[in-house]
Amino acid sequence: MINLAGASAALSAAILWAGSTIIFENISKNISSARLNFYKGSIALVLLAVTSLILGERIPNINWIEISVLAISGVIGIALGDTAFLQAVKKVGARRTLTLFTLSPPMAALIALVFLCEQLSLMTWIGIMTTVGGVMWVVTEESGEEKMQIKKEDLLPGILFGTLAALGQAIGVVMTRSVLIDTNLTALQGTILRVAPAMAALTIIIRILERGSAKTIKESMDRKLIGKVLLSSFVGAYICLWLQQITIENLPAGIAQTMLSTAPIFILPMSAFRGEKVSLRAIIGAVLAIIGITLVFGLFG
Repeated sequence: MINLAGASAALSAAILWAGSTIIFENISKNISSARLNFYKGSIALVLLAVTSLILGERIPNINWIEISVLAISGVIGIALGDTAFLQAVKKVGARRTLTLFTLSPPMAALIALVFLCEQLSLMTWIGIMTTVGGVMWVVTEESGEEKMQIKKEDLLPGILFGTLAALGQAIGVVMTRSVLIDTNLTALQGTILRVAPAMAALTIIIRILERGSAKTIKESMDRKLIGKVLLSSFVGAYICLWLQQITIENLPAGIAQTMLSTAPIFILPMSAFRGEKVSLRAIIGAVLAIIGITLVFGLFG
């Protein structure tokens, strides 16, 4: 029987992440992806640390190797992966980016195959191909009556950034799970040890890419923008990260990854509510991607 707390956390995270991605799409028009990632991550880090202190969590025994693995996973999955995710949202919109993100579980399976020498069954390979096919069918569809019209020159870069985001998430999950299994770290503590190094890395990235331009100063003075960043950070970073860790702790890896990857389904009615015309192709493609993930983890078939 599936753990109710884990399942509830997973579906809640997927719904909130879908809604947050729509907010990110709106914010991305006025702020760079790296800076937005830094803002939401920094706010989430403070909230996670305060929550951990309020709950009275004790610091468990953990060696520097495990801390280093979590730190590297944070830099790859959060600093680089989430920045790529936000850049994909800017290029191809929230719905397509979330669909691209479903490539992460199959990628994680392939990473385990290469680095952990885990064997993949025929059904797993079929699942990988099904997910990839569903994703590509959705992201290559013409914009139509969408809220965000996609330029032809943005489609390929958007797909590339979305794929890199999925890869960063996959690597981060594999590295994080390898540590959480063998330690007494809580969900909050594990997340903090990933987010903090990621924010340090983003500080360097922003300095290199933006070099303190006047534009970024103006961005930070925009009250409406600050409000949207605070809202998306609280929901999309703080709450979703916490729910994700709860899911990983309470559900088997395959079920956890599959349920966390259902955001592309939940964003469809949200997109329709925004006034977008969601095509049958988009619905079928998103469903195919989720079915593919269930096959990857052998949940049926």
